[in-house]
Amino acid sequence: ALVVVLAIIVFPWLFTIWMSLNEWKVGSPTTFVGFANYLRMPNDPRFVEAVGHTIVYTALSVVLPLVFGTLAAVVFHQKVPGRGFLRGVFILPMMATPVAIALVWTMMFHPQLGVLNYLLSLVGIPPQLWVFHPGTVIPSLVLVETWQWTPLVMLIVLGGLASMPREPFESAEIDGANAWQQFRYLTLPMIAPFIMVAAIIRSIDALKSFDIIYAMTQGGPGTASETINIYLYNTAFAYYDIGYSSAMAIVFFVIIVAMSLALLMLRQRMQ
Repeated sequence: ALVVVLAIIVFPWLFTIWMSLNEWKVGSPTTFVGFANYLRMPNDPRFVEAVGHTIVYTALSVVLPLVFGTLAAVVFHQKVPGRGFLRGVFILPMMATPVAIALVWTMMFHPQLGVLNYLLSLVGIPPQLWVFHPGTVIPSLVLVETWQWTPLVMLIVLGGLASMPREPFESAEIDGANAWQQFRYLTLPMIAPFIMVAAIIRSIDALKSFDIIYAMTQGGPGTASETINIYLYNTAFAYYDIGYSSAMAIVFFVIIVAMSLALLMLRQRMQ
């Protein structure tokens, strides 16, 4: 088992670190440059822009599913007819493959033929360019991400709702607390650790999101939706700059680890 771990996890990372310390382009000899690739990043406008896109995309892709997923969990926690069937329908987006989702949403986003612009026209709103305009491409991609991963947040929060004791709510009803007060002072604090777990999972997943973005826009129009992941991929496999892309991979890994540790510490403090 130790040999397998070293072969498939440790060695690739050590090799990536070694590549990041070299200037290595496919077809050219390898030249040791030390930390030159790392020092190049702050002066690379495209990398700085990709960092900004990543932050905005990640923040929106975490906050929106958390809000809508928590709301959906509260709704589906109520005892209503057909609750099990409705839950099953609601989680279907999470089970679809990313490329299939990207193709369907790309057709829906089409400025002339897409169903979304048709629906907007019914209420008098002019057609939008969605993923075909630099100003709306990231919000449009976040819309897809929210649609796909809100069910995951709902399932996690539902677990928290199912584990809540009934006694505090019975006492609150006797004291005259209304539904909002019960949710604000009882339900929300009890499910906060579960929401934090969902936030950690979504943050890591959104930060390293690749398939949806690449299949729908490939970082376009221009570089308007190019995140660190997309820029890293283009640098390695379109421009064949292996050394620089390896340095970006190391920095990206450090960012993910730092963010994960910060969220875990926040969750510990919340508990």
